[in-house]
Amino acid sequence: MKKLSFIITLLITHCALLTLAQAPTLPNYHANDRFEQLGTGLPTPNTTRTASGAPGKEYWQQRADYDIKVELDEPNNKIIGSETITYFNQSPDALPYVWIQLDQNLFAKNSPGPISRTGDLGNQTSMASLSTITDMNYSNSDYGYNILSVKDTKTGKPLRYTINQTMMRIDLPQPIQSKQSYSFSMEWNYRIVEFSKGGRRTGFEAFKDGNNVYEIAQFYPRLCVYDDVTGWQHKQYYSQGEFALSFGNFKMAITVPDDHVLGATGELQNAAQVLTPTQLKNFERAKTSDKVVVIASQEEREKAEKSKPSGTPPAGQKTWIFKADNVRDVAFATSRKYIWDGKMQEVAGKKVLCMSFYPKEGNPLWGKYSTEVVAHTIKTYSKFSVDYPYPVAISCHGPVGGMEYPMICFNGGRPEADGTYSEATKYGMIGVITHEVGHNFFPMIVNNDERQWMWMDEGLNTFLQYLTEKEWDRDYPSRRGEPQGIVDYMKQDQKNLVPIMTMSDNLINAGASAYAKPATALNILRETVMGRELFDYAFKEYSRRWAFKSPTPADFFRTMEDASGVDLDWFWKGWFYGTEPVDQDLVEVEWFALDTQNPEITKADAKKEADAKRNTVARQRDKDYIKESVVDKNPDMKDFYNTYDPYKVTDADKKKYETYLASLNPDERKLVESGLNFYTLKVKNKGGLPMPVIVKMQFEDGTDSVARFPAEIWRLNDQNVSKVITSKKKVVQWTLDPFREIADIDEESNSFPRQPAQPTKFQLFKTQGGGRRGGGGTNPMQEAQQSQQPKAGQQGGAKN
Repeated sequence: MKKLSFIITLLITHCALLTLAQAPTLPNYHANDRFEQLGTGLPTPNTTRTASGAPGKEYWQQRADYDIKVELDEPNNKIIGSETITYFNQSPDALPYVWIQLDQNLFAKNSPGPISRTGDLGNQTSMASLSTITDMNYSNSDYGYNILSVKDTKTGKPLRYTINQTMMRIDLPQPIQSKQSYSFSMEWNYRIVEFSKGGRRTGFEAFKDGNNVYEIAQFYPRLCVYDDVTGWQHKQYYSQGEFALSFGNFKMAITVPDDHVLGATGELQNAAQVLTPTQLKNFERAKTSDKVVVIASQEEREKAEKSKPSGTPPAGQKTWIFKADNVRDVAFATSRKYIWDGKMQEVAGKKVLCMSFYPKEGNPLWGKYSTEVVAHTIKTYSKFSVDYPYPVAISCHGPVGGMEYPMICFNGGRPEADGTYSEATKYGMIGVITHEVGHNFFPMIVNNDERQWMWMDEGLNTFLQYLTEKEWDRDYPSRRGEPQGIVDYMKQDQKNLVPIMTMSDNLINAGASAYAKPATALNILRETVMGRELFDYAFKEYSRRWAFKSPTPADFFRTMEDASGVDLDWFWKGWFYGTEPVDQDLVEVEWFALDTQNPEITKADAKKEADAKRNTVARQRDKDYIKESVVDKNPDMKDFYNTYDPYKVTDADKKKYETYLASLNPDERKLVESGLNFYTLKVKNKGGLPMPVIVKMQFEDGTDSVARFPAEIWRLNDQNVSKVITSKKKVVQWTLDPFREIADIDEESNSFPRQPAQPTKFQLFKTQGGGRRGGGGTNPMQEAQQSQQPKAGQQGGAKN
């Protein structure tokens, strides 16, 4: 501890705020632009997209309405379709042609996705992986769209078109003028990819009982987006970057075998014609029930499975008709295996029918959890963003592990054949349903360009998934969202990382860079940088402003600042445009106390310190070694200083102290007598990413306290800062980021005094036959059931 002898007026000025201000000094000043505004790094605001992040008074977007008729040819696993598209040109431009997305051409010969994909085999690979590699080339097959016709709807005349891999340009007889519309029709077919052999987001799964489950998406030619940012968004579909789509109204007629159960985007228009009397009765009951109602039972579906397997021609067909307004896409799932259940969830006074479709192989997990999770998700997301606007919300189980479309999504999560499942399977299923249903809000309502910016829907959605999981179960083991969960990714070599602000198809480790990192960043904004109240208001305002519109990253960044009054440019720079990690190092803490100038105290302290310094090992040994000194033998050798006690308080000392106290006003005297301890913390920004400094103080009496300083503490020097903290109590331990809220990658440097290093634990195990580890592949539920089974020789089941 060091004594401070400051000018009192200076102390009072600074200590009124309990901390001394950080003042730049030239030797320590390190100029940086981390806290400068993004400025020209963002697009220039205009009347279409404003500086506040809101749509401008001249904002526009295109619209495309579809009338689709599609048939599932089950014996041949083929889709046969036709559509009429009415395109509304809301732009100020005349359009001489339109661009169409042909997503099924991802599976065609020489598709840009598979042939540009890289990787190696290593020393070994699985049969499934090798099959995927060979099948994804499809070099001897006829996958992809067969375009049969493209015609002008009014005249019936063919339209000239050019196919460029996964994109098609249709040349129009004359340009579509601003505020005008144009209708054209198309006919097509394609073979459905078996998902296990290279499917992406869509395909079918063949079960051992001879039946298939079909999850059908990207099944119709779709308009590309034309907007004020990109013009025509016709980047090729490489598979990783998803979709950019315009809103419109859809009519969809889907013809399938008459024993199928089918779920699709939109409201079913002809339930009485396609459902059995029992199904129809249950369907109507589910619309108003707050408990899950089974619409098509497992017993019913098992009979259908046995009657007509997928490889045989159906006895008949049914056409299911759906209508969906103001959506950007449609999809459907169908199978004779599908069990179907549903319940009603109220959102802002509106009844939403939540439903699930799943084969018996999904039970007991799916019957217990799926529809309940769907209902919980739309309710919770509505609280944090905008009210769910659609009449239905659906979760389907099949081959696709997780994929989203308006009102419907495809999800994995399947128990073992004996009905047991691991904890990871259970929470993985609940998590993926939450995530994919949540995509109804981002990007199905807040309609960002997924082909360009994956994080704008995946990152925001993963963040809301994290909040929704916590409201499902306080102890939910969320994979993403907590700052400590992103540490291993952020501590990697910078050469292996890309910024969040990277085009979707160029992302390395998209799961971390487009899902986990932006979700973590938003959680840090909410909990640490902005606070929940400001963040929640701004995030909801962003959702409200851009519902059924198409925002860009700048619109998000600007809205979050505009609605909260918090300057976040430094945060966007560090977390979204950069790859540097957070690594704060508490290098040193210096301890000071005020010199009160009270001689009773100061001289006693000085004597104590002097005595301690005099108590050297030589002096201790001299007590016995030197029997008698010269001064001891001859008193004449003594003078004034042999009896002088410099630590004795004199009358002059007391008078001087009284004069000093008399010169102080009451506030100054209170400060001098406060007994405050002053601590100078020296913190180094080793990682580069500036973040708030959060420090926990543990006091000698066993209590603790936390001090928080905003990221702006680094604005004058982004490498090293010193901060003075005062405390009545003595601090025995200091810890940075005590609650793991800023994703600091090195906790060992967060303590002062340094804490002992902890060993890394490893396990010993015995190998069994074939060199495998013990324990097998069972899960705890399975093990519990096995432990309850009677052992050989026991009669019946003994009670525990």
